[in-house]
Amino acid sequence: MSIVVIGSSNTDMIIKMPRIPKLGGTILGGKFDTAAGGKGANQAVAAARAGGNVTFVARVGNDMFGQQTIDGFKKDGIDIKNVITDEKESSGVALIFVDEHGENSIAVASGANAELSVEDVKNAQEEIQSAKVVLMQMVG
Repeated sequence: MSIVVIGSSNTDMIIKMPRIPKLGGTILGGKFDTAAGGKGANQAVAAARAGGNVTFVARVGNDMFGQQTIDGFKKDGIDIKNVITDEKESSGVALIFVDEHGENSIAVASGANAELSVEDVKNAQEEIQSAKVVLMQMVG
């Protein structure tokens, strides 16, 4: 099935810690990990892994996070011709603190996601018109 996903792509930076720091506080965390994230990217990857023929429309930065993201999309068989590398903005990132009970606190820097434009979507018109499913979500 032909699917177009239009949305955000982030790199999640996760620190697991005993508790989330209070305002002005510092805590020595435990395990640090990174993961691919962003609502749009998560949807595109899930659809591709479920067997969909997925085209993703998004923006990433011209940085190591953007390149890692694109490499991941390629690995999952996602069509990336409409994933634009933004030369001015960094890739989106999410900083995630997770406490021992699984509660979290998240801050997102949208970066290139905020630059996804109507023109970017129009450039994917052929793919959108031929898709069986178009999935969109807020990117800002």
